[in-house]
Amino acid sequence: VTSSLIRETTENESANEGYRFGQEEETYNIVAAHGYFGRLIFQYASFNNSHSLHFFLAAWPVVGIWFTALGISTMAFNLNGFNFNQSVVDSQGRVINTWANIINRANLGMEVMHERNAHNFPLDLAALEVPSLNG
Repeated sequence: VTSSLIRETTENESANEGYRFGQEEETYNIVAAHGYFGRLIFQYASFNNSHSLHFFLAAWPVVGIWFTALGISTMAFNLNGFNFNQSVVDSQGRVINTWANIINRANLGMEVMHERNAHNFPLDLAALEVPSLNG
């Protein structure tokens, strides 16, 4: 497998020689590597020129480190997602309704109506007043 990734050698050198300090040419054959990875994964998942391959090899770990740092800092500040539930309250704790509250109520309504038969919550438990038992 690795023999298809190294460059084509002459009869004067070993295929296992590898990199010589200061050499001008690549130690791999990009055409053979493109054909190999095209068969391994699928045709368009392989790089057909060395510039895009080298850019990907340099950029992929950098982007991974950035997203890891973003995830760690997000969890460090307890930012688990957006929460617009009653986001604006006055000094007495009463809710001041904003457009965010209306959008949140609409989202909850669409979520409940998406699978109507899965949410069997009794309406008298959802009401603000408890029904009397005496009738």
